[in-house]
Amino acid sequence: MDTLDASFPLDPPLPAFAQIEPVGQCNLRCRMCPIQFRRDGPPYGPLAFMPFERFVELLDQLPGLRELHLQGLGEPTMHPRFFDMVAVAAARGMRVSTNSNLTLWSTRRARECIASGLAEISVSLDAATPAVYERIRVRAHFGKVLRNLRRLMAARAEARAALDVRIVMVLMRGNLREIEPVVRLAAAEGVTRVFVQHLCHDNDEASLPSQYRPLSAYVEEQRLDRARHAADVAASFAVARAAAADVGVELRLPRLGFDAPAPRTVPGCDWPWRGACISYSGDAMPCCMVATPDRMSFGNVFASSVDAVWRNQGYRDFRAALRSPPAPAVCRACSLYRGTF
Repeated sequence: MDTLDASFPLDPPLPAFAQIEPVGQCNLRCRMCPIQFRRDGPPYGPLAFMPFERFVELLDQLPGLRELHLQGLGEPTMHPRFFDMVAVAAARGMRVSTNSNLTLWSTRRARECIASGLAEISVSLDAATPAVYERIRVRAHFGKVLRNLRRLMAARAEARAALDVRIVMVLMRGNLREIEPVVRLAAAEGVTRVFVQHLCHDNDEASLPSQYRPLSAYVEEQRLDRARHAADVAASFAVARAAAADVGVELRLPRLGFDAPAPRTVPGCDWPWRGACISYSGDAMPCCMVATPDRMSFGNVFASSVDAVWRNQGYRDFRAALRSPPAPAVCRACSLYRGTF
């Protein structure tokens, strides 16, 4: 057995990390998100919530789980028992994290969040200018989100809790100049980390289900001067870094597509070995970047079991394909696989 085989076996042990999707729908229609194209059917649609009892069963089947990310394509806090899910997992010694658009929060929910034992929350905030934010996060209201962020920070301070709060910003041409204002807003609200990322996936693989559209379809046709764009990005990043240093915010910026290519490694991504990714309906996906099981699924863990799906032939074949270039089609346009996330 060579080193690669030893490090990335086709039949690895059950993982210590999992991403489980509590909710497969969202109250927003963000311009860069394919949630509007997702098809949900019985027995869990149209209310795309994972039953609480099913969630507990999943935890029972993953006895070695140490980290749990409770989020998927939808807004997780839409689930009526979301903080119960957090509390159950945290009580078992897991470090639990989530993402939220914060549009549905209140003072009561902020306090429930703290009491649940949640370890980390990433707040989606793509701009500090209301008009820019609301153009991206369709159906959201900037003032309400900012008010709810303040409620969360106040609840954390009141309880002297260790909850780690960070702001996550999805970088696009339309909000390039918003990085520095977001950094300063974060500092003003007591948030010490800002994570800037690219879109997860271009949605352009040949096997893309017909109801989806490539992300290029959302970009206005225009001639892009790549050299000028690269200079604009570099300037915006420099201003943002200076602001972060000035206000004491930890800023993470993504690698750029026009930078020198990231060093390639094999298999290029370790998701199918290190982490399970399970949709609200129990479908096992390769990773969170695939986002929705109608693009790729290895089977349903509710219909069999986590262990049976984790070790089935579909999962094994995918791991084998990822170990040997070229990568599976669904991986090739992934920003994590390409090293630009």
